[in-house]
Amino acid sequence: MAAQTAISRRTILSKAWPIILANAAVPTLGLVDTAVIGNFGTTAELGAIALGAIIFSFIYWSFGFLRMGTTGFTAQAVGAEDEAEVRATLGRALLIALTIGCSLTLLQWPLAELAFWLLDSSAEVENAARAYFFIRIWGAPATLAMFAVTGSLIGLGLTRKLLAIQLLLNGVNAILDVYFAGVLGLGARGIALGTLIAEWSSCLIALTLLHRVLRRRHRDEERFWSWPRIADPQKLRRTLAANGDIMIRTLTLVFAFAWFVNQSARFGDVILAANHILLQLVSFSAFFLDGFAFVAESLVGQALGARQRERFRRAVALSTQLACITALLLALALLALGQQAIAVLTDLPAVRQAAGDALPWCALYVLLAVAAFQLDGIFIGCTRTREMRNAALLSAAIFLASSWPLSGHYGNHGLWWSFIVYVVARALMLLPYYGRLEASLRQARGT
Repeated sequence: MAAQTAISRRTILSKAWPIILANAAVPTLGLVDTAVIGNFGTTAELGAIALGAIIFSFIYWSFGFLRMGTTGFTAQAVGAEDEAEVRATLGRALLIALTIGCSLTLLQWPLAELAFWLLDSSAEVENAARAYFFIRIWGAPATLAMFAVTGSLIGLGLTRKLLAIQLLLNGVNAILDVYFAGVLGLGARGIALGTLIAEWSSCLIALTLLHRVLRRRHRDEERFWSWPRIADPQKLRRTLAANGDIMIRTLTLVFAFAWFVNQSARFGDVILAANHILLQLVSFSAFFLDGFAFVAESLVGQALGARQRERFRRAVALSTQLACITALLLALALLALGQQAIAVLTDLPAVRQAAGDALPWCALYVLLAVAAFQLDGIFIGCTRTREMRNAALLSAAIFLASSWPLSGHYGNHGLWWSFIVYVVARALMLLPYYGRLEASLRQARGT
């Protein structure tokens, strides 16, 4: 069983690199959409794609708990060698995902009215964005189901299959974008249609692949899909409670980043643009740090499910060591090559200068963020979601309290210092809970 496989740095690296590549592949969906419409569409359609991407990013980010919660519960079931619960966890996640996804499609008109009321744009851009929205929204059930599939694959430790599915999604999306928007000249509607078909086809293929994996693992006496187990009221309540905690935590993170961008705008367009560029470098670094955090989710969850304290500690130690080395290398790379990266992303001298001035703080943020990433991974794997929720709320409050005086006295440098305080606070708020987590594992083990 996966839970009995020896944990080594080689094992962690072999599981981390597919996740890193899969994470890096996600933004290429937006890049392909932008590139195709940028070459075959109008300026209004390009604006519509940008507007639509913002709307769907916010909607889907809100339900990211479907991936995280599924990973933790799946990993623990694998560790406990409870294959029926592995399947039931996926069943519960798919049930929730399809319920939410279908609800989003049914509520598409009020959702659209709210979204376009909040976002300002010209009439031409809004009309194109509405056409894009009302086509792509039909992919919501497939996209949310893919969150559940992704969580199951990570919990099982099957990260290479995850990479294959992401590459399939990107490939199908790119081909259909060119065909519908370029060859048929459907513009933004063509982009939405291509993405919709890619989402559903990739989801169905991923479900088929995962079903085969679970079939091969099905050696217990229970039925493959046990509805009484899937619909177990206690398990459902626990799943919904964990998902609610993660949702609050995720929205708190989104708010913190939005606050950073909003505060940047107070210093003018140049600082806003400069900080946006630096945030792209932070996002790029997150691909790598998330790779080790996702592996930690799987390994610590399996160790917790197996009630193996030493295995748990080894998973934490080795994944954190590799993550820290990676964070250090990323920070050094930003210091050494950050100016060149900024130059690639903008040719505006004032923006380049402002971004370069704040680059050391960006590198320091990446270096210190590794603790928050790792602890998030550990707590997700252990499904200690209440602690994550509380830590997220407290650290966000610290960020708000520190950003006003620091940015007021030191400008953009002070804003970055408060952003660094925030990411350090995210880790510090979780550390006391970590001690209790290890203690509970010792008690469960009886040692």
